[in-house]
Amino acid sequence: MATTSGGDAQPAHMPPPTLTVAAVARRLGVAPSTLRTWDRRYGLGPSDHPAGSHRRYSAADLDRLVVMRRLTLDGVPPAEAARLATSGAADQHDRPMAPVFSLPTSAGGPDLADVPADGGLAGLLRRPGLLDQPHRQLPEGWPHRCTAAERARMGGGRVIALPEGSPAARGLARAAMSLDSLEVTRLVREAVRQHGVVRAWDTVVLPVITAIGDRWRATGEGVDVEHALSESLVGVLRGIAAPRHQARNVRPVMLACAEGDHHTLPLNVLAAALAEEDISCRMFGVGMPPEALLSAVRRGGPAVVFLFARLPTHDTSVLEDIPRQRPAPRVIVGGRGWDPDSLPRCARLVTSLGEAVDEIAAAAGL
Repeated sequence: MATTSGGDAQPAHMPPPTLTVAAVARRLGVAPSTLRTWDRRYGLGPSDHPAGSHRRYSAADLDRLVVMRRLTLDGVPPAEAARLATSGAADQHDRPMAPVFSLPTSAGGPDLADVPADGGLAGLLRRPGLLDQPHRQLPEGWPHRCTAAERARMGGGRVIALPEGSPAARGLARAAMSLDSLEVTRLVREAVRQHGVVRAWDTVVLPVITAIGDRWRATGEGVDVEHALSESLVGVLRGIAAPRHQARNVRPVMLACAEGDHHTLPLNVLAAALAEEDISCRMFGVGMPPEALLSAVRRGGPAVVFLFARLPTHDTSVLEDIPRQRPAPRVIVGGRGWDPDSLPRCARLVTSLGEAVDEIAAAAGL
């Protein structure tokens, strides 16, 4: 058999490497169903997909999907983003893809710049593509000067649309819209019992959060729904995160928001997912001043420090200071607030809940 010259013999004419649907979904921080939707609606699937074979994405396919992902995160309607991605005309939008700790996707709904000051959940965990819809022109004076009929036509009824949602997600949506906190709690607990935190979040909870955000964007209504849902979610997640077994990690894991950031729901999700792996963590929640965070690191001796940022975070000096403490912890960050190009080398950026759990476990030596 012909081989290449050099130390490592390889078959000649090796086909270029390709990626599975699951691998591409992990890289982009989206659900596999999102990739199927983008393929079906916009033709952003594998360029070479023989009948009867599994879907395999080439490097060129992945490049187009990265552009699609970046543009949708920037608020470009999915159909237009797909046109730009396939035509190569996305240079005018060219900037690093905003990292989403998805958590949402993980990231739902409008960006925080568009939501009321007290409406934190709707813009927290956006996962573009789960509910791809054509761009809708909002009536003048939206939403406060719209009639009830206009709001209803734009999705303002007492239900939220989940065209690709599972029965469990649709049931959770009905309970959330009814402000039935007891039923929400029961359904989320049942989903976690059946699937575990990561899969329950990605397939049941996150689509509902996204749909509630889309409904708010279309109608201006639903802040009460998102607040009630958020409270129920935090209650369930904290119950899961409560220590039940002997922790496998000797040195703790510290979870906190970046300074000035108050979006703690992703940290609660991560703490619950870590607890399922018998990894204990110390939750600091809302962002602390850098001096206080470094003091906690010195006193606690963590193996890992995870910082979440939903809002833009420009000062990354604390990320460089954390590993200078002894014993030096690993630094892992997540959330759209981090600019990948400005992160120091010591910081590892994760873009999904599953990736965060894996990275933390590895950093803790587990």
